[in-house]
Amino acid sequence: MKLAIKLLILACSLSVPALAQYTRKPSPTREPKGVMNKKPDSKKRYLSEIGSRKDFDLMARVYHQKTPYALPHAMFIIDRKKNNRIYYINSQKYRFHKDFLIGNYLVLKGEDLFNNIYIKENRRFIVGTIAWQSTVGKFTFEYWEGDMVPADQIKTTHDVINSSFYEKVSFKPNSNRHEELSAKLGIPIVTSSEISKNQEYLALNTATGVGRLHIIDKLDDTVEIGYNEILVLKEVPISLPPVRGIIVTKPSTPLSHVNLLAKGWGIPNAYIKDADKLFKEFDTWWVKFETTLTDYKIVRADKRILDEEKKRREALGEVIRTPESDLSVKDLALLRKTKKSQSISYGAKAANLGEIAGAGMRGISVPNGFSIPFYNYDEFMKKHGFYEEMKDLRDDLDFVHNPRYRRQKLKEFREKIQAAKFDPELRKKILQMWKTEASGLGLFVRSSSNAEDLPDFSGAGLYETVANVKQPDAIIEAVKTVWGSLWNFEAYEARERNFISHEGTYMGVLMQIGVKTESSGVMITKDPFDAENKGAIYISAKRGLGIKVVDGKKIAEQILYRRSSNAIQVLTRSAEETLLTFDEKGGVKEVPIDGERNVLTDEVSRRLVTAANKIKRLFGNRVHQDIEWGYAAGQIYIFQARPFIDNS
Repeated sequence: MKLAIKLLILACSLSVPALAQYTRKPSPTREPKGVMNKKPDSKKRYLSEIGSRKDFDLMARVYHQKTPYALPHAMFIIDRKKNNRIYYINSQKYRFHKDFLIGNYLVLKGEDLFNNIYIKENRRFIVGTIAWQSTVGKFTFEYWEGDMVPADQIKTTHDVINSSFYEKVSFKPNSNRHEELSAKLGIPIVTSSEISKNQEYLALNTATGVGRLHIIDKLDDTVEIGYNEILVLKEVPISLPPVRGIIVTKPSTPLSHVNLLAKGWGIPNAYIKDADKLFKEFDTWWVKFETTLTDYKIVRADKRILDEEKKRREALGEVIRTPESDLSVKDLALLRKTKKSQSISYGAKAANLGEIAGAGMRGISVPNGFSIPFYNYDEFMKKHGFYEEMKDLRDDLDFVHNPRYRRQKLKEFREKIQAAKFDPELRKKILQMWKTEASGLGLFVRSSSNAEDLPDFSGAGLYETVANVKQPDAIIEAVKTVWGSLWNFEAYEARERNFISHEGTYMGVLMQIGVKTESSGVMITKDPFDAENKGAIYISAKRGLGIKVVDGKKIAEQILYRRSSNAIQVLTRSAEETLLTFDEKGGVKEVPIDGERNVLTDEVSRRLVTAANKIKRLFGNRVHQDIEWGYAAGQIYIFQARPFIDNS
């Protein structure tokens, strides 16, 4: 069966891609396997100057050779005690700076080299790396992101290298601190954003899929998408029904809803520049598509591949699952008194957030709120005969086989839910709770179903949130909107393809005071691109309300905290031209802002890192967390925490 889909298409006029590994750098502690498993190209231990590309190549090693990630680079050391003498180190022979220093008797074995070369200001040696950045056609020099090198030594490095290297070499900052210091020096700088914007490949989820390749020029309701297809999309949609693979020709944030859904489905998902042209010969053919961190493979599927895929699908035992629920709980629940164990009554979103609120963790605030249990949704649906109506629809062959018809009937079904009479006693309880718990302030009315925020199914972006609701009648209408969103076309398709029972899915509602945030975003408690980068925290941030942080329309500011170096690395700056804020009459409005700017300071970034680690520990420290946050008036607010679905 093929499925038709009409989605709001977001024009991705991106200036910088969300590419953490695109702005990768030589690490002081490790490198990919096989990098040094060969005889060095030169017997020389170092060169005092680099007079040509040949000289550089003799000293340089290359990560990920013959891939889009190739990074030729050579370490250097400047000896300030010897009139700034520079050593361009044979980096095929020596693994780390310390190996060269000890091996050439420049320091004694056993010295505290870490502090002496990375921390102290009055250091003898300045150490770093020169790399060829192919996407910008420039050489850059850089330091380890945790290096506390002072500004004058950055300038010294620039001057010494550029007087002994055959081409101009620019500085590449690897941390907020490096960026701030170098901005005042008047030296040429190449940022991570500049390096990343010309890249041609990004693995958004590493996996292998077999399906029929479908190149889509424009996604609207005339396009039919099959569950067994690998899509090539020219634009990033807000959402998609489950498919076998996704390829986009324009990059987007890795925390967009589509990318998070792809992780949950366990399918290959990648940005590949000009994929619509590169793979034209494969259009409509069955292919095997594999994504890795460094490369991708796509081949036409032969009989052997198709037979293996058929057996794999059969072995999965794709049976209908009914999410757990408890319809016996009838009371509205204060958010701060809700526990994770109550997810079967109020939904995982409300239960997880209640667990955070109740923990009273220092430095973390959760706005007051309350939840409506599944029981009230179930009673509403039964009272108005909506379950029977949906059963009749699901028995209608046109509804089953015609996606355009199914979309229209689901729209009409939601309209009936919106128009149905609301229980007056429940209305009274909700409005009373609004006055006592929310002081009559504007509410965010949010979905909290038993088919979202699950360990293997996030449901990201499938259901509705009604923002900044300020009037009694509007609050009740918002509750019905959230109830009805259980029957959004995209939500229905996602459950259908993930073998989740429609009849066993219920919608709870989380009512929460809205916070007029100065900045908002999403963070995850790991490096989504490098599983080896233990203890990392990835942060995506935009100014204003965070509603658009995960829609993929514009690249947010992206920051990576590296625990190994205790450094904040800026991957991209925000490309936003507008922000969302509260409308005084209710709802939200969009207002313009100027140009590229810093969203988060180093201090706020570190506070977010601390909050993320506390939340991860609260939920057992074993499962990485996907966390929605906001920042206002010096306070960090948490709006959601759910398991981060990761197939890496």
